[in-house]
Amino acid sequence: MWTLAGQGWWRGRALAAWVTEAARKGLLWPHLAPARGTAAESRAPDRCYRSADRKEKIDMSCFPVENTRNFSIIAHVDHGKSTLADRLLELTGAIDKTKNNKQVLDKLQVERERGITVKAQTASLFYNYEGKQYLLNLIDTPGHVDFSYEVSRSLSACQGVLLVVDANEGIQAQTVANFFLAFEAQLSIIPVINKIDLKNADPERVEKQIEKVFDIPGDECIKISAKLGTNVESVLDAVIKRIPFPKAHCRNPLRALVFDSTFDQYRGVIANVALFDGVVSKGDKIVSAHTQKTYEVNEVGVLNPNEQPTHKLYAGQVGYLIAGMKDVTEAQIGDTLYLHKQPVEPLPGFKSAKPMVFAGMYPVDQSEYNNLKSAIEKLTLNDSSVVVHRDSSLALGAGWRLGFLGLLHMEVFNQRLEQEYNASVILTTPTVPYKAVLSSAKLIKEYREKEITIINPAQFPDKSKVTEYLEPVVLGTIITPDEYTGKIMMLCQARRAVQKNMMYIDQNRVMLKYLFPLNEIVVDFYDSLKSLSSGYASFDYEDAGYQTAELVKMDILLNGSIVEELVTVVHKDKAYSVGKAICERLKDSLPRQLFEIAIQAALGSKIIARETVKAYRKNVLAKCYGGDITRKMKLLKRQAEGKKKLRKVGNVEVPKDAFIKVLKTQSDK
Repeated sequence: MWTLAGQGWWRGRALAAWVTEAARKGLLWPHLAPARGTAAESRAPDRCYRSADRKEKIDMSCFPVENTRNFSIIAHVDHGKSTLADRLLELTGAIDKTKNNKQVLDKLQVERERGITVKAQTASLFYNYEGKQYLLNLIDTPGHVDFSYEVSRSLSACQGVLLVVDANEGIQAQTVANFFLAFEAQLSIIPVINKIDLKNADPERVEKQIEKVFDIPGDECIKISAKLGTNVESVLDAVIKRIPFPKAHCRNPLRALVFDSTFDQYRGVIANVALFDGVVSKGDKIVSAHTQKTYEVNEVGVLNPNEQPTHKLYAGQVGYLIAGMKDVTEAQIGDTLYLHKQPVEPLPGFKSAKPMVFAGMYPVDQSEYNNLKSAIEKLTLNDSSVVVHRDSSLALGAGWRLGFLGLLHMEVFNQRLEQEYNASVILTTPTVPYKAVLSSAKLIKEYREKEITIINPAQFPDKSKVTEYLEPVVLGTIITPDEYTGKIMMLCQARRAVQKNMMYIDQNRVMLKYLFPLNEIVVDFYDSLKSLSSGYASFDYEDAGYQTAELVKMDILLNGSIVEELVTVVHKDKAYSVGKAICERLKDSLPRQLFEIAIQAALGSKIIARETVKAYRKNVLAKCYGGDITRKMKLLKRQAEGKKKLRKVGNVEVPKDAFIKVLKTQSDK
């Protein structure tokens, strides 16, 4: 040391930093090293854990498969999933205990603004239980029905779930739906009754509901308050005791499932992976089973909850992987990754999401088309449940027809486009996918199938070409206090719903099951239900196939010309009311011209509703101060002929702001 100092090296900053670090670790002067047994030290063995001030990588080999647990938190909206996740992160030392720890895993701006979880988020927690170090991989999931695809994908990487139920609200519609998702995936289910600190909390009543609806013994429920942190530690103990470790083997060739992915403009695609077999490390050459392309792994790591690089990831663990995928089409969710020259049988992946709602999306200015295209591609990588088809319109130009899982999903996607990519778009009226059974052999040959799906109402085939139309139906579950049952039943009947079941889940709460036509609930049913029940009723639905329906295509005409963007498909019984409403909105939105504009709603050649935009009128009699009446009549006749001629040659163009007004109002009806 002194030799180096004598040569002038001692003044070098790099060496000074090395000496300081070595002294702190106790390598030079052991008696000056910090004492062991601090909070950070007790969380995991020194060589396994990377603390904030040590830039060492976590050694993931310290966590064998037997000491690994993969679990997810599922619940209805606002039952405390994200708050429970915050407490678990604090308990395991992943984040410091502060008052600002609210929705730590809700990283998107839209999530914080709306107070809901939109994206499933992963966090790896290190926990000491009975002298052993455990790796707990937590996935926090959304609660709204529109994001159920995020939940089903997350469950594929888990062996168990925490089913959170509000001690005040009790079982809600999405609680039932999420339970059956976990039950079908054969996962261990731990019921957690949250918010026991509330004034009106009744955990015993909720316990009985869980026992009656889910057939889970009441003594298996864990009663907690995630907000205050009461009894949360017993949740971690239950995860270790009741959830089995993953059935994975390090000695087998690598098999990794991509269950989520995001795009970083500097590093390319970041894939969230669950390792079912084998080991992956930086420098490995991996192959995508979907594209058959080979990549070199640049970085592997875990989320704790922020990215922490590691040397390797082992079988049974959940983490992230960056392998230089620059194109968004290369990272397919549900893809299997394996080592180069060690092919394996691909994992089953996921069922593709079934869009429930379609809407046209167009740039406000056509010069923004390429930027919007790039933004949609990157966002659909992060939200793979969105289906994209190219589309074009005479009034709005080139664009896309996008399929969403619901109306909230559509709104959130639009909001994320604006916030994350600074893109402003025009969204058309949401519609649902219909089917038509073709009648003639010639048409079947032309379309190459007997049953065609229509996602754009403008392409709806004429009645003469089909034997029957089919509309999508869903099985809806409504849970409500019994005092609102009568009003809700009347609302459902008005929406052409058919009752399937009715069951009391406790003394004053009813669970109703109805078969709904999807187009009747997609726009405003949820809002109507909430206002009728003073906000107490909850609603969830699942796909139930298609049924025969009397559907008609309704055209909107301006002076006899069809406006393609406003064409809608409606049930025959509701055609008049829908047509009249659209005509009234257009009348309020269209600017007046020098000639009269007739706005009509038509079923084929039959006009069912009409509104008129009056023309601007010039007073041609202003210069007549008397004289013969024939002079006045001559001037008025000439004006009428001029307006008639102008009406023939005048072209009514719907301005974009009028389109936006009509389309937006229609979704708020």
